Amino acid sequence: MRDIAVKSKVTGRVQGVAYRAWAQSRAAQLGLCGWVCNEISGSVSVLVDGDRDAVAEFLSDLWEGPGAASVLDVQSRPELHNSALTGFAILQ
Repeated sequence: MRDIAVKSKVTGRVQGVAYRAWAQSRAAQLGLCGWVCNEISGSVSVLVDGDRDAVAEFLSDLWEGPGAASVLDVQSRPELHNSALTGFAILQ
């Protein structure tokens, strides 16, 4: 059951370190929907939608990322969930 959606902005060394692929893999493991994309500013944006506990775990994991990442901050805000959203995409 999908009951929560959250959009996050992740800053630090998060581009060029496979952060998007890691986020996609982690979301799939947790059964979450959404997307991840690089921003011009050097940050990564993430929209995640799913079970409240799985989303909370994913948001906590955003602070770690893949081994080469160095996350400085994660800012998150609630979003309206979109029942039409399926899978977890890497956006360009």
